[in-house]
Amino acid sequence: MICWNLDHLLHTIHSHTITVYNPKIFLDLVSMNEVFHLADASLLQLTLVCSVAFAVSILSGLAGYGAGLVLPAFLAPLVGIANVIPVMAVAMLFNNGSRVAAFWREIQWAHARYVLTLGLPACIAGAYGYTLLSSRWIAILLGIFLLASVPLRRVMHRMNFHLSHSGVRNAGAVFGFVNGGMAGTGIILVSILMSAGIHGTALIATDAIVSVTMAISKIALFSGLSKLTADLAATGLLIGLSTAPGAFIARRLLNHIPMRVHAWVMEAMVIIGAIALMFF
Repeated sequence: MICWNLDHLLHTIHSHTITVYNPKIFLDLVSMNEVFHLADASLLQLTLVCSVAFAVSILSGLAGYGAGLVLPAFLAPLVGIANVIPVMAVAMLFNNGSRVAAFWREIQWAHARYVLTLGLPACIAGAYGYTLLSSRWIAILLGIFLLASVPLRRVMHRMNFHLSHSGVRNAGAVFGFVNGGMAGTGIILVSILMSAGIHGTALIATDAIVSVTMAISKIALFSGLSKLTADLAATGLLIGLSTAPGAFIARRLLNHIPMRVHAWVMEAMVIIGAIALMFF
């Protein structure tokens, strides 16, 4: 009886040891923790993401938005869904920074201040809320928002309303909070600025300076909460540098590509990417 109990005990310990050190379970735990090391990324993955970043930076330079809608679907498999927004904050700093450099003289500083008055603190609050979410909720919410952005763009394009200075401030607060924890929110900012009477290159320039300011605040918050590691920041830097030439190319192409074609391509990519984020 004692021998049987001893054998049973050893078998139980052995079984649990196998379970604890099962490689599949270990990998699943790593995946849940969203640990990312740049050295582990393949050259093919990085090349694909950087190539997509370069292409969409041209499109976003033409319309004032777009990069944040498309990139998350390509970025999530590389860095993990929980790390998408911190990496995007770094990448968009360079993407929008290049647009600031390209269209500097067209910035409408007064309207940028109106948006940022309430928008900047709201952005910080939204970014903090993002850090409290689990990976699964991030995937679901991000996917839903990206899907909703397609009809949202069409509705806001058809609405012909005008915002006063106080209206721009209040709308900026809503945009800031959503922008803090989501990607692809540029269409909201573009609609706010257009409703304030800003169009053309002034629209692209003002959108860019607001986006740069909010990106800096998000980077500071994510870094302070240890949500933006050196590897993630380096990845964002690499992607951001890939987007930098896009604004200057867009400035040359601005009058040669129909906006309708741009919108159709963007919507198709956004829908596919959103579905991929939520269900794969």
